[in-house]
Amino acid sequence: MTIPLWCLLAGVVMPYLWAGASVPLRVKEFGNADLATPRVQAEQLTAGGHGAWGAQLNAWEALIVFAVANLVAFMAGLNPEGAWATAAIVWVVARFFHGVFYIANVPPARIACFVGGLGSSLYIFFLAAGV
Repeated sequence: MTIPLWCLLAGVVMPYLWAGASVPLRVKEFGNADLATPRVQAEQLTAGGHGAWGAQLNAWEALIVFAVANLVAFMAGLNPEGAWATAAIVWVVARFFHGVFYIANVPPARIACFVGGLGSSLYIFFLAAGV
């Protein structure tokens, strides 16, 4: 498997990481993690729990853009090493720290990581387009 595919796998796992991170925060805030209606409980979370829920939702959204960028790069026959691999690694790192800063409630750092991740995805599109 190539580095971009490993990074894509990391992107698939990341929303589940943030969902798991919300469990102890739910227990801390509500005394339990509501397995019957987790989304209802998630909407009531505050502080770090609310950040974990937001990080999970945003991770799904970012994954769509990153997955499409990688698909386009693959279809364009881009070499999966070099710039594409570097951009994919940057995306994983940025997205991981996006979630960390979301939970820690550090908006400027979270926004910087969001921009870094989005920029990496767009860069992959540009690489595929030969720009």
